[in-house]
Amino acid sequence: MTAVGTGGGTGTTGPGPATEDATPGTRAAGTTRQDTAPPGTTRQDTTSPDTTTPGATSPGAATVREAAVAARAAATRLATTTGAERNAALTAVARGLTARAPWILAANRQDVREAGEAGRSATVLDRLTVTERQLADLARTADALAAEPDPVGGTASGSVMPNGLEVRRVRVPLGVVGMIYEGRPNVTVDAAALCLKSGNAALLRGSSTARHTNAALVHAMREALAGTAVPVDAVQLVPGTTHDSVRELMSLRGLVDVLVPRGGHDLIQATVRDSAVPVIETGVGNCHVYVDEHADLDKALAILLDAKTQRPSVCNAAESLLVHEKVAPAFLPRALSALAGHGVTVHGDERVRSLHPSVVAATEEDWGREYLSLDLAAAVVGSLDAAVRHIRRHGSGHTEAIVTDSHGAARRFVAALDTAVVAVNASTRFADGGEIGLGTELGISTQKLHARGPMGLAALTTTKYVLVGDGHIRGGAAAPLP
Repeated sequence: MTAVGTGGGTGTTGPGPATEDATPGTRAAGTTRQDTAPPGTTRQDTTSPDTTTPGATSPGAATVREAAVAARAAATRLATTTGAERNAALTAVARGLTARAPWILAANRQDVREAGEAGRSATVLDRLTVTERQLADLARTADALAAEPDPVGGTASGSVMPNGLEVRRVRVPLGVVGMIYEGRPNVTVDAAALCLKSGNAALLRGSSTARHTNAALVHAMREALAGTAVPVDAVQLVPGTTHDSVRELMSLRGLVDVLVPRGGHDLIQATVRDSAVPVIETGVGNCHVYVDEHADLDKALAILLDAKTQRPSVCNAAESLLVHEKVAPAFLPRALSALAGHGVTVHGDERVRSLHPSVVAATEEDWGREYLSLDLAAAVVGSLDAAVRHIRRHGSGHTEAIVTDSHGAARRFVAALDTAVVAVNASTRFADGGEIGLGTELGISTQKLHARGPMGLAALTTTKYVLVGDGHIRGGAAAPLP
């Protein structure tokens, strides 16, 4: 496997709930292949008892390879489209999502109902649910991307050599981008829209937990693309609902240019380990908040509560709290009471447990956990260096935060940690493309090659060199024609 180097964890590291069936490995019991379609639908569409599937826009691909071949052809056509044509396609997608809202929401209700009946966790249900407002936000995302500058065709660098040869490095699409993700329907739209804007074809393989919603969303987008200059096959669901389809997708080097897994530890590591296609690796988010001895404790409390409770089921939520021993007696009783008031279970070391009766004992596994729930590991540390050592040992390279009024402490913390994002006196929740001016993100890269941190449009491009001469040759005078 070739790892290039994103985060968006939806699972746990170490012991924890089983990941969803997007994870390569053994076949999930009771799943069936999605290789046939009811009359009047594409093979990528599904019907449900309480919805009527709209008519087809194309016959759809029957196999993963066929979908990849179609995506490759679409990517070739996309490479010659203009920014204006791709923007028009995004506007059409936004309108299509809005027009098909009743059907999409009905499909989502079916997925949520089935997931609830299957005993899925509250975290899974939260990420799976699409409300009317959230669907409207997804449509606005496509519209907003249409207004963004074109990431394709710009000159990243350029020069003129002493011999007059013009050298330009220009931005071009990656080609075919495969997404493997768990039950998060918003990823379906975000990934498709980002790929369209950046001139890439999208192959989408979500969890069967969201199969009805994903089918409805993709159908609405393909239906919208049918009236534009962008090929319909630029957005496809990967056929199949078993792990076999994921494994086949990972084998299609040459047809698929890059894979981006978004999900739990098992999904990400299995993709990195088994894929023949280059992978932009995502990582889970064991994010820390460190309260330094020089911290403003009021600011620290506000940052901690936001980082943990604003939305606990996402990868940039705080999962661990470290407090300098000099401020622990003043800060922790307030913080622990406030966390308890928000329903947070704190898993603490002995010193933390001594300060509040609600704290439970932390195990060694707790320090590396991505809870994605109202749980938080907490420890008292003797110094900034001790906090850094703890984070280096247990962190996931996603996002770390320090609260301090000392510029020196902030500089040391930033320099000492090898992580995608470091926040100084700000919540970990700002590790998000939309919050730092990148717009919609594909994920958060926790590796170093190609992209790192929140991945916006630029991360979905690569570069090519364009050399422009005027009969330039390297070997001296050209041989005369016979």
